[in-house]
Amino acid sequence: MIKKLILGALLIGTAIVGKAQNKIAEHDIENKMKWFEEAKLGIFIHAGIYSVADVSESWSFHNGTISVDDYMKQQNGYTLSKYDPAAWAEMIKDCGARYCVITTKHHDGVAMYNTKLGKLSAVKTCAAKKDMIKPLFEELRKREVKCGAYFSLIDWTHNDYPVFLKNKERYDIKKEPARWERFQKFFQGQIKEISDAFNPDLWWFDGDWEHSAEEWQAEKTRNMILEKNANTIINGRLQGYGDYDTPEQNFPVVRPAFKWWELCMTMNENWGYRVSDNNWKTPYEIITIFVDAVSNGGNLLLDIGPKPDGTYPEPVVSTLKELGDWNKRNGEGIFGTIPGIPQGHYYGPTTLSKDSKTLFLFVHGKTSGQVLLKGIDNKIQDITVLGSNVKLTHKVVGKISWSSVPGLVYIDLPETAIDKYVTCIKVTLDAPIKLYRGKGGFLTN
Repeated sequence: MIKKLILGALLIGTAIVGKAQNKIAEHDIENKMKWFEEAKLGIFIHAGIYSVADVSESWSFHNGTISVDDYMKQQNGYTLSKYDPAAWAEMIKDCGARYCVITTKHHDGVAMYNTKLGKLSAVKTCAAKKDMIKPLFEELRKREVKCGAYFSLIDWTHNDYPVFLKNKERYDIKKEPARWERFQKFFQGQIKEISDAFNPDLWWFDGDWEHSAEEWQAEKTRNMILEKNANTIINGRLQGYGDYDTPEQNFPVVRPAFKWWELCMTMNENWGYRVSDNNWKTPYEIITIFVDAVSNGGNLLLDIGPKPDGTYPEPVVSTLKELGDWNKRNGEGIFGTIPGIPQGHYYGPTTLSKDSKTLFLFVHGKTSGQVLLKGIDNKIQDITVLGSNVKLTHKVVGKISWSSVPGLVYIDLPETAIDKYVTCIKVTLDAPIKLYRGKGGFLTN
């Protein structure tokens, strides 16, 4: 749990903690959420047949941009001929990720494991003829990376699922309740076989918007998962029965209301691999997004899409390497930290050590010169740049001897000390951080 530090009337780093999902009591899940809170970085893998024909995952046939038959023909080109789960796991570990989530089944109904319940899978109906999930989980766990299973509740190709195409439905569940009950048993059966076979550390549900919690039997589904493993974490797409919030693509301007949250974001513009999508985010852009998420108490779940042969585009490999190298230089300011100080004291992302005696300031881009820090009512013992241990000088401006109002701290950051992406300045304090939140002037508090 994020440490709560009450500094006068100020709650540092946890000003907006909110609740977990509205059906789940926060205090009931605190212990199991500890590793997630500490993780900071996860990798999201959208692996599926949609990578073959340069179309969007599942939505392309649902929205009518490609016929269902042509979409499903992609199974013939989904070979995984160069799939190397050990290499995948090593790349994920090296970038600094603490957990990984992979698609076990997307909305198209094609399972990436050897399901006994569905007709479509990478093992039975794809050219690959192999289970993707088991070997990857084994390799990730060898490297102490937590394993997450993405699972689509909706299944647009299943005959017992009511929704089919955007403008066409199979049936009305109120008129054919027995058919809907068959589908409930089907999707819950697949969840059970995934739980039994792989025992995911985390379940990442998707598609809950098409039905209510009652229709999904969300509480029953949650309990079924927890009966297998009480420590399993469930994302916030189970109609109120999840453990954390998961905003998608758009970065929240203010911290989400849930205590635990992650931002899931693509590396380019699509979740799955598309040969035509070359609008890659740069390492700088990804690192700044990552730092902002962590400073606001969240994680980044960064998505990558493999090619149908099981390899990755070069920008994925090179960017993850840059991210990993940056984490090796600056990880002290990311991992094992809590959210930082409010905006206004410093105009940028910040984090704190768990004892709040060390403040980490993140400086984006090629910024050098004087860095301003306001309202720090502590003595500064030392300032260094992570990665190089370059010591920085500072001066205090505007401190009046007879007033308790702290002065302005100007830290000198030379051009030679800055990181090529984001610089992390480590400010060591004499005691847990204390912030001045007054109005200045003659006021002393």
